[in-house]
Amino acid sequence: MKSKLMIAALLAVAFPPVQADSKLAAKVDKLVADSFKPGEGQDMSRLVQDETQKICSDTRNNPSAAQAAAINAREQATIKYPDNNQLMGDWKNGEKLVKGGFGMRIGNIEPDNEVRRKGNVGGNCYACHAMDPKEVAAGNLGPSLTGYGALRGASSDIVKYTYNKLY
Repeated sequence: MKSKLMIAALLAVAFPPVQADSKLAAKVDKLVADSFKPGEGQDMSRLVQDETQKICSDTRNNPSAAQAAAINAREQATIKYPDNNQLMGDWKNGEKLVKGGFGMRIGNIEPDNEVRRKGNVGGNCYACHAMDPKEVAAGNLGPSLTGYGALRGASSDIVKYTYNKLY
């Protein structure tokens, strides 16, 4: 009998924080949404999480194996290949994208201008990756991409793997 009472007491104590957490999460979501001012060039839809982002937020970037498999399958299904099936382009144009530091950011200081809205956004790649050994302001959150092609080659399998990782 004591163990049943203990379990009941533990459950009663455990569930109110979950409800409080969901109420707090709703308040935080509203506060974040209210902190962005709609205006010319602002894409407020970027504040809405898709299913993958929601799972990652809810699990604090630690989805279960089943959730991770579902995410991978769902996201891989969204990859669109160019009509001409050419997965590699001009490296000089790629370098411009790499060095472009905007990467679809949201902000009022410099809202999304017309050029960036048309797809010329740059990737802000240096925020996370090292690529050019001469670039001192490179990130280290992601893997180093210095010499990526020299290390891996340019076989069709490697090119497709790389394209899939990017898109």
